[in-house]
Amino acid sequence: MPTASADELKASIRDIPDFPKKGILFRDITPLLYDAAKFRSCIDRFVGMAEGNIDAVVSIESRGFILGSALAYALGAGFVPIRKEGKLPYATYKTSYELEYGSATVEIHSDGLKKGSRVILIDDVLATGGTVKAAVDLVERFGVDVAGVYFLIELSGLRGRDKLASLPVRSLLTY
Repeated sequence: MPTASADELKASIRDIPDFPKKGILFRDITPLLYDAAKFRSCIDRFVGMAEGNIDAVVSIESRGFILGSALAYALGAGFVPIRKEGKLPYATYKTSYELEYGSATVEIHSDGLKKGSRVILIDDVLATGGTVKAAVDLVERFGVDVAGVYFLIELSGLRGRDKLASLPVRSLLTY
């Protein structure tokens, strides 16, 4: 059962101006992660959002791994990482996308998911939606059912949700 309110969770997220470059306001979740009760509350909230059997939680490097592995454990599901190009040791599928401050390529192991699996994608922040849209494109190559796309934080003014219009998107905190 979640114990921390949304306001309490927000109070644990610190703003870092001009990181990773000038003009970007970075939402640092590490103070929230330090607090065991608040971290547990976040995972419990994500578990409460999950509907039906989930076969795998797919998570995006790197802060997403923290949330994704904890959620996979809590759901009794497998964990599948999506990493930056060149970081996975086996055959991969990859895709490139634009960020609000550059471009990037992400990869997933070519045997990471089974056709027909029900998966949840999770990341720490939904900003412009480029990273998670790339992740969705990767997992859809497997013929899976995307049961949900979850975020700890959604920066609603950047309209990233628009890139995921056909998917069930859920965010714990909105700025």
